[in-house]
Amino acid sequence: MSAEYAVFKCDCNAINEKAVKSVAAKMPQEEKLYDLAEFFKVFGDSTRIKILWALNESEMCVCDLAVLLNMSKSSISHQLRILKQARLVKYKKIGKNVIYSPCDSHIQYIFECGFDHINE
Repeated sequence: MSAEYAVFKCDCNAINEKAVKSVAAKMPQEEKLYDLAEFFKVFGDSTRIKILWALNESEMCVCDLAVLLNMSKSSISHQLRILKQARLVKYKKIGKNVIYSPCDSHIQYIFECGFDHINE
């Protein structure tokens, strides 16, 4: 294993009580951390990432997304359902069409931060 990926074990018994207390005081509630983990799970699927990327560029309907991503409409609809439940996309009806878009600008910010990180 290279040093870059080595896991180091702490062999000391001295606890930095100040650091532990400080971090413990700032630690979010367990429920909030669970919700955050669930939020990030949504980003763990490349199809959903592609959909979010596309919608960040332009509002689209299921048919548009299916053609763009070379997928079935039912597959796109399934992923959009997950994204709606996570409050990442919203929709509006225009006649018989349902048009999807991001809920807010946070998606773009998350992408920017992610790309900054992987491009370091």
